[in-house]
Amino acid sequence: LRPSHVWSIRTKLQIEGKKRDLALFNLAIDSKLRGCDVVAVRVDDVAPSGYAMDRATIRQKKTGRPVRFELTDQTRQAIDEYLRLTGRKAGQFLFAGRGNKGGLTTRQYAGLVQEWVASIGLDPAKFGTHSLRRTKAVLIYRRTGNLRAVQLLLGHSKIESTVRYLGIEVDDAIEIAEKIGI
Repeated sequence: LRPSHVWSIRTKLQIEGKKRDLALFNLAIDSKLRGCDVVAVRVDDVAPSGYAMDRATIRQKKTGRPVRFELTDQTRQAIDEYLRLTGRKAGQFLFAGRGNKGGLTTRQYAGLVQEWVASIGLDPAKFGTHSLRRTKAVLIYRRTGNLRAVQLLLGHSKIESTVRYLGIEVDDAIEIAEKIGI
């Protein structure tokens, strides 16, 4: 997603008063987590005292590796508002599924992502939960050119995985090199 898409979705969710969706969307963008990890987040992972923290660490299901991420002001505000509204407590999934029994499923999360994307006029077939994982990672790479930072933020063990993940090609490398005058 482009930054303009992110802002459009955020604005739409705010206008529609969809507190859970806004908190979920913002957390997904900030955390750069896979869908299965986003839905597995518990209240104490991001708000152990009842208020969202500046940073959180989540152990990824796929790799078992911990990944640390920042929670921006807007994400913390959205989570705090959502927690006030729902009264969710430590030990519970941050985002409840249907019937409040367990957490949101990956399928439910994927459906929400499709809704959000379609609501701003994008083709939902071209975007999924992984689009949210990639969004901030790609922006960080484009702005800094720092592959190692992106590797750490995504929790990749090999830099080659990050290169493949970002779709970095020779043209990208040359463009970065051209920006450095010496």
